[in-house]
Amino acid sequence: MQLFDSLYAAVARGRRRWYESNPARRRVLERPVVSVGSLSAGGSGKTPVAAYVARLLRDAGERPAILSRGYARRAPSDGVTVVRDFAEVRADVEQAGDEPMMLARVLEGVAVVVDADRYLAGRLAEGRLGATVHLLDDGFQHLQLARDIDLLVMDASELDGVATFPSGRLREPVAAATRADALLLSGASEEDEDAKASSIGIRLGVPQVFEFTRRLGPAVGVEPAGTVRIEGIRVLCVAGIAAPDRFFDAVRESGAVVAATRPFPDHHPFSGAEIHEMAEAATAAGAEVVLTTEKDLERMLPHRPFPFRLATVPLVIEMPDGDAFGAWLMGRLDAARHRRLEAARGESEG
Repeated sequence: MQLFDSLYAAVARGRRRWYESNPARRRVLERPVVSVGSLSAGGSGKTPVAAYVARLLRDAGERPAILSRGYARRAPSDGVTVVRDFAEVRADVEQAGDEPMMLARVLEGVAVVVDADRYLAGRLAEGRLGATVHLLDDGFQHLQLARDIDLLVMDASELDGVATFPSGRLREPVAAATRADALLLSGASEEDEDAKASSIGIRLGVPQVFEFTRRLGPAVGVEPAGTVRIEGIRVLCVAGIAAPDRFFDAVRESGAVVAATRPFPDHHPFSGAEIHEMAEAATAAGAEVVLTTEKDLERMLPHRPFPFRLATVPLVIEMPDGDAFGAWLMGRLDAARHRRLEAARGESEG
């Protein structure tokens, strides 16, 4: 298996070198592009971080458009799908995919656009929706599209002993991190955190490091809506995400009594029979509430009404140096616009 890991890593390195050796191979959008991505296949928190960055850009007066490939869509349409414009949601989970749909529901004032060709998605967002900046979700390996700012989301556990595909979960060797403009790091040691984060940045060759933490927010009921108290309450946990055990552990840490769990593969399309089985499992475990993630909820909603009390627990991103990160990001965005303006003037004068 190590041989296959080495071959995969060599191909990944070669692919990146091919694009970087000739910038003309990348397509360029008119508006600046901020990429949020990771080295690993899942579980690093890149989607909630993308939501955090989108809110930051929106609150700074931008009109951000999230460009997503819409992985695991069950009813993809020909051409670009506008999941959400700047006013309201325009698609459903079958057309959008679970992660774009989740982002569309929670991000008012942010456009969400889906297409396998994210250049075409960006062109539509610029021309039809009036986007001023693009946010490339899960974009670190999407080298076909030029980006102005590369944000790499990483957990400290990815640094040591983690292999590339097929035996590991890394899409590229850790050395690729040096291509990032900033590292958004979670999971650093609680002892001497600043020094640990700084040393990780130096080790990876990334000039900027910003730490963030992930925690579960208050549980939110689906039917009926409203805050749900889960401390001391017996619950059944359901998760079809990249790291379901991490979700189950976080629910335990929040004070709920996890009576039973039901893990599913990432992006799993729930069936009516599985919803019925969850109801039976909840009854057998004496669970008062079925808890799931916001992403899983999108794939459950077509089965309403539910035969149990369902609630979600959102993943909340907190960044201790959020003001510093925001200032850095907006400064880089201004610099990117200045470079584009100078390049356009050079072309017109030439």
